[in-house]
Amino acid sequence: MALKQQIDTDIKEAMKAKEQDRLRALRAIKSLILLEETKDGATGGDLKPEEELKLLTKAVKQRKDSADIYRTQGRDDLLQAELAEIAVIEKYLPKQLSEEDLKTALQAIIARVGATGPSDLGKVMGVATKELAGQADGKAISATVKSLLTA
Repeated sequence: MALKQQIDTDIKEAMKAKEQDRLRALRAIKSLILLEETKDGATGGDLKPEEELKLLTKAVKQRKDSADIYRTQGRDDLLQAELAEIAVIEKYLPKQLSEEDLKTALQAIIARVGATGPSDLGKVMGVATKELAGQADGKAISATVKSLLTA
């Protein structure tokens, strides 16, 4: 089932169960999908799975950034709402790699690309971000690649 249809089904379930936090997050996802589909120059059809993944990843990142701000400002009410939305959105993303799995995957990419030092960071990052899209945060990928190339 495509993401859009899955979200529609889950919205109905959340409405029946009166789960307000889940409903708010699902409606936000649906809004993002609809905006992306109707954006200037859009193909007019459904989004490709990689576009959906990119959209959901961006939504989680935005909410994590907001949660960090709310945490530093002591706004627990807003923080809890953001964390609840993050939990709902992450259910639609692929399972995140652990630090050890990420390191192993990046070592394989570094060996395949033939990177030898920090000057090859760009080559490795280009391949890594495509292959590990949605499975790891860009910051985590970048930090791990830097530490592996400088070691």
